[in-house]
Amino acid sequence: MGKQTPLFQKHLTAGAKMVNFAGWDMPIHYGSQLQEHNHVRQHAGVFDVSHMTVIDLTGSGSKAFLQVLLTNDVEKLTVIGRALYSAMLNTQGGVIDDLIVYRLNDGYRLVVNCATREKDLQWIEGLASDFKVKITERSDLAILAVHGPRSIDIVCDILPPAMVVPVRELPNFTGVELPGDWFIARTGYTGERGVELIIPGEDAPELWDLLLDAGVIPVGLGARDTLRLEAGMNLYGHDMDETTTPLEANMEQTVSWQPESRQFIGREALSKIKQQDLSNAAILTGLVLEGRGILREGQTVETDKGDGVITSGTFSPTLKHSIALARIPAGSSSCLVDIRGTLTPVRIVKPNFVRFGKKVYDQDAG
Repeated sequence: MGKQTPLFQKHLTAGAKMVNFAGWDMPIHYGSQLQEHNHVRQHAGVFDVSHMTVIDLTGSGSKAFLQVLLTNDVEKLTVIGRALYSAMLNTQGGVIDDLIVYRLNDGYRLVVNCATREKDLQWIEGLASDFKVKITERSDLAILAVHGPRSIDIVCDILPPAMVVPVRELPNFTGVELPGDWFIARTGYTGERGVELIIPGEDAPELWDLLLDAGVIPVGLGARDTLRLEAGMNLYGHDMDETTTPLEANMEQTVSWQPESRQFIGREALSKIKQQDLSNAAILTGLVLEGRGILREGQTVETDKGDGVITSGTFSPTLKHSIALARIPAGSSSCLVDIRGTLTPVRIVKPNFVRFGKKVYDQDAG
């Protein structure tokens, strides 16, 4: 038996098929992964993501520490509650993890992947010794992600009246601290409108029941994966890892090169790579197969510039055909995927397939 979130019994009651995920007992689906996927695109679904790791940073050296730890520039967090997508790199420029950092009233909050929890904490705590910063893992908190076109309206309908206005008026990629150690943020992993509710674990079961009573359905890890892939979002350990740089993983937007004086870990190695001729370097891009067949992780990709590999692939329930993320040589113009021994033509597109339930990949990657 693995670790359990505060909603473990709720999952069993809802008929979840439970699986081991990075040492946690988590729901893969509640009967129909397809139904769960479509409900998020058309209405609203709730994900239990309490297995993710929440880390709070306080102390006078918190900002200086994050300026060294993260590729993105926390000076951008000029407003309390603002969020920033970033990465932690090793000294060779490889991605230790990708994460969200929020600015709080008294410090910062990181939300990192559960599968990388131990190495992340070891890395962070090891570097923090040189700074006036306190690192606190918030294992007392649960995270419920509610996503879909109706998500914000439904959440506001069930929240206490005092919370409604701050949540309804939240800009995208912003959170708000609320009474009772609640934190609600407009960030997500599905390409839909939605909120993340980071709350005390003991509050999670009641909130879960209120959401289900309001017509939100529970969604497992299976549909979470197809939703994130449709949105063109990376999954750590598949689309990037410590052997992959942000330049290869379609994550250069997480790297703030200015000011030049900010020496984040991995910058020197990343700068040297960036200065090289990358015209044929392996980069993460999107693939579309509009005919028969399924694109899957590990399949070989043959291009006019050389071979590559699919890092994530699936059938898209929204688009009704297969899509994938793949690392292939930059500048490739033709592409074949080996599907069960048959070389099948696919389109190369920008790594973003669906937003707000609509197809968005019409423009080729070029």
